[in-house]
Amino acid sequence: MAEGNNSEITEFILLGLTQSLELQALLFGIFLVIYIISVIGNLGLIMLIHISSQLHTPMYFFLSNLAFVDFCYTSSVTPNTLVNFFQDIKRISLPACATQLCCFIIFSVWELFMLSVMAYDRYVAICNPLLYIVLMPRKLCIQLVTSSYIYGFTVGLIQAVATFHMSFCDSNVVNQFYCDDVPLIALACSDTQVKELMLFIIAGFNVFCSLITVLLSYVFIVFAILKIHSAAGRQKAFSTCASHLFSITIYYGTLSFMYLRPKSSHSLDKDKFASTDKKASVFYTIVIPMLNPMIYSLRNQEVKNALRKAIDKCYVLLLTNFKK
Repeated sequence: MAEGNNSEITEFILLGLTQSLELQALLFGIFLVIYIISVIGNLGLIMLIHISSQLHTPMYFFLSNLAFVDFCYTSSVTPNTLVNFFQDIKRISLPACATQLCCFIIFSVWELFMLSVMAYDRYVAICNPLLYIVLMPRKLCIQLVTSSYIYGFTVGLIQAVATFHMSFCDSNVVNQFYCDDVPLIALACSDTQVKELMLFIIAGFNVFCSLITVLLSYVFIVFAILKIHSAAGRQKAFSTCASHLFSITIYYGTLSFMYLRPKSSHSLDKDKFASTDKKASVFYTIVIPMLNPMIYSLRNQEVKNALRKAIDKCYVLLLTNFKK
């Protein structure tokens, strides 16, 4: 933490999403329902994959990690946002703000690279089905996930330290509903060029590398699907890829819009862009973690079958205990 004027600031004020009391009550109800669905969906998916032996494959190993990341991702923002709906002044201490920013960046990077790892897994499964088990051993799967976690933690820590190394002296009002890099940079009264360059380069590198992995994987997948002689097989494969690509497009699109815009675009109409940024932030921090379990599992027949078996086992167990 840099010494000087920023030592006087011990907390930040979050402007939140709206100042309307009616809208705050409505948004609290909507966000609470979304968060409950996200928690149940992601933690339930992790438990289902853990207890179902038929789901102990590389694909579902990555899916369980994605569910874990989504749970952490939305939990880094949503609970504090729900509490703030009841606060007239939405205060957050400087250490809490730094922690939230660090965690948010970590989980964002994890999400990016988990999606790209899953795309690579699908490429191997579709393009080399006979060698899938050989090419994707459990050791490699663990290494891919672990390296993503380590890299994400490193990036989050570096970015958070760089942000809170700046001096904050003119204002402590953050034009966002959580502690995010862009609005925090706007509050700094020290030179922000280094931080802005770091944000642009690192965020650009992360999005570019993960997106290239996804796109190349799906290019090969599409060519492999086109070689399938069965029309039903092609249709099923394309449908699965379309859902996956739709989710990825939304996530990568909102991140790119948030962090990779030229600085000049923010100066055209600050209120307009702040409002747009908040809407985009709500979507990829709160809505997408709820949608991912549905997109990647509820349309999957293997997951549905595993869920039915798990429910049947629970029903039999409860019936047996009741008779005793």
